[in-house]
Amino acid sequence: MTAAMATSTQLVLEQLEATPDILSAMVRTLRDAEAHWKPAPKRFSIAEVMAHLCDVETQVFRVRLERMLNEDTPQLAIYDQEGIAAAGAYAGRDLHESLKDFWKQRADTLAAVKGLPAEIGSRTGIHEELGSVTIVQLMNEWAFHDLGHIRQIAELLRASRYYPHLGAFQQYYSVHP
Repeated sequence: MTAAMATSTQLVLEQLEATPDILSAMVRTLRDAEAHWKPAPKRFSIAEVMAHLCDVETQVFRVRLERMLNEDTPQLAIYDQEGIAAAGAYAGRDLHESLKDFWKQRADTLAAVKGLPAEIGSRTGIHEELGSVTIVQLMNEWAFHDLGHIRQIAELLRASRYYPHLGAFQQYYSVHP
């Protein structure tokens, strides 16, 4: 593993470690109605985003990582989040229970990855759609995914809680939840 890859991996671990705190701060004051507000029928609510984060933590990222660590060039299945959401797997889940579950899952993840040797970063798996991917790439996707959903939750909160009450200031902003 190159020095740049090692630095990247350290930054990924720092982001993965920070995410539960960031999410907790963002949703701490949410009321149930705000947590379940959806900007459109096929869009996620904040509670559904949190349920999705719990699901992908164990069913996607950790499964892929464990397979890449324990098998030689395993096949990595596509994750159909749209299909899972359409089947109702994220609907109706309590935001704060999902957050609590996410904290535990992420702690388990961090305990599993922090002691891994740097050379494992070049191990590969074969993603059904993307082809060959390395552990370093998977880890970077993990942090990138976290940040995307942090941004999504922030935008949902902006749109539902604050934007409607801006009055004339609305002309300075647009929201895209």
